[in-house]
Amino acid sequence: MNIRKILVWDIPTRIFHWTLVLLVVAAYCTALIGGNLIVWHGWLGIAIGGLLVFRLMWGVIGSTYARFANFVPGPGGIVAYLRGQWRGVGHNPLGALSVLVLLAILGFQVVSGLVANDDIAFEGPLYALVSKDTSDWLSGLHRQNFWITIALVALHVLAVLFYAHVKKDNLVKPMITGFKEVSDPELKSAQGGGTVAFILALAVAGFAVWAAMGGLLPPPPPPPPAQAVPAW
Repeated sequence: MNIRKILVWDIPTRIFHWTLVLLVVAAYCTALIGGNLIVWHGWLGIAIGGLLVFRLMWGVIGSTYARFANFVPGPGGIVAYLRGQWRGVGHNPLGALSVLVLLAILGFQVVSGLVANDDIAFEGPLYALVSKDTSDWLSGLHRQNFWITIALVALHVLAVLFYAHVKKDNLVKPMITGFKEVSDPELKSAQGGGTVAFILALAVAGFAVWAAMGGLLPPPPPPPPAQAVPAW
């Protein structure tokens, strides 16, 4: 059996993955501690939003195995995987579904946080776009979705451990090195996702961060002029 290494995960995908891990952990900790750290929680949420936008772009113009067109499964792909007939590298059909769900859940968490408030001192940077009632409603969903996010992340970690110890398939190492050992001669290294694609995805993500910080909102009205104090 001819074992060889192929490139599966490009550098931008790996940086995205591990940076997202760090930011989600930091957002989780700042949310639990609260207090003055809620401001940092907001900044972390905006950074996570920028990462998600980058990943969405990279899923279209990135390298082979990072593209949604390559790993998003149809019903046939899921059935083939459950029957043990799936052949490939990167995200398997069930793993792909978990990735899509995590992206959607984190995306909702970011969007709801941008208009959230805590009725004390914090308002999301886009709070002005919605009514107080809508903000309160989304703030409640934001708090509830927090625990859903943690549950999905825990499930993701358990799945990785299952593959490592039961299926003897180390999913972490390729996400660190980028390479995976394969025996199938039809499997090729990832192609595409060059410098131009990276700069474009980064630019779109940067614009999204600027917009999330309120860059598209009209400037606030100037404060009323101070009334003159009588001289007597």
